[in-house]
Amino acid sequence: MAPELSSNWKKLQAQLKAQSSSSSTSSTPPTKRKADDTSQPPSRKRQKSNTIKVQPPLQTPMGATSSAPTRSIPSLSISPSLALFASQNDISSTDLAEAYSLGIRHNALLTAAPPARPNEGLSPDFLTTPPGKYLAIDCEMVGVGPSGHLSALARVSLVDFHGRQVYDSYVRPRETVTDWRTHVSGVGPGHMAAAREFNAVRDEVAGLLRGKIVVGHDVKHDLAVLELEHSVKMVRDTAKFSGFKKYGNGPKPKLKVLAREVLGVEIQSGEHSSVEDARVAMLLFRREKAAFDVEWGPNKGPGKGKAKKRRRN
Repeated sequence: MAPELSSNWKKLQAQLKAQSSSSSTSSTPPTKRKADDTSQPPSRKRQKSNTIKVQPPLQTPMGATSSAPTRSIPSLSISPSLALFASQNDISSTDLAEAYSLGIRHNALLTAAPPARPNEGLSPDFLTTPPGKYLAIDCEMVGVGPSGHLSALARVSLVDFHGRQVYDSYVRPRETVTDWRTHVSGVGPGHMAAAREFNAVRDEVAGLLRGKIVVGHDVKHDLAVLELEHSVKMVRDTAKFSGFKKYGNGPKPKLKVLAREVLGVEIQSGEHSSVEDARVAMLLFRREKAAFDVEWGPNKGPGKGKAKKRRRN
């Protein structure tokens, strides 16, 4: 009898368990939320890997605060707050990203730039709004004197930090031109009909450069042909930057070589464009802006160490 009772007891336990389970299920409405509700969002940890969170409003350089709402958006190269600042201040997001080293490192400043506007003088864009803190300069020169080896100013161009043309003018040399160097300078006798007088151009350029940081390649030659001086602390010269010396086949690299090796673009394949050369110099500076600022800061720059040594002696 013991085996039969044991078997019956097991059957009774199974029935009681089944009834208990059925009663429990009928008294509580089924939710099955985790198993059946497919409308629930994925876990926060997974969502974080696919999207980024908009940062809280940032204080912009102009003192204005972005009011972009907090929401999830697809990944961006720059933060939405900076993108909003760029749009509000008519600044290209690419320019902003490059200026703050935020990952966009292509040559949009060159490839997307409008063509040069020769002999325009001061650009209408800057008639009421002065350009920013940085200006890049480049000059084209022609030969004067008996052998044409002396250089005289024939064209000068300025662009701002974003590569926008600020000023461009042909300049009428004060001496007789004995070598137009057109194959290099791009300047010929035909350009002189509308060229401006040297003194007028020099005064306009001097006014634009006053208080600015001047960027260029071998800037001293551009300033010399303009008969201008500029504080070395306010110059950023791509020909003298230590980070570019490895590209030189001598004491200093050529702008054409830097454009090819650093930027991956070809320039000066024929007649030079002073607007294009100024843009290339500015882009080279922007690529290494942090290093330039360290090397050419207020108390630095070429010749500073030598000057101190002379004073000690």
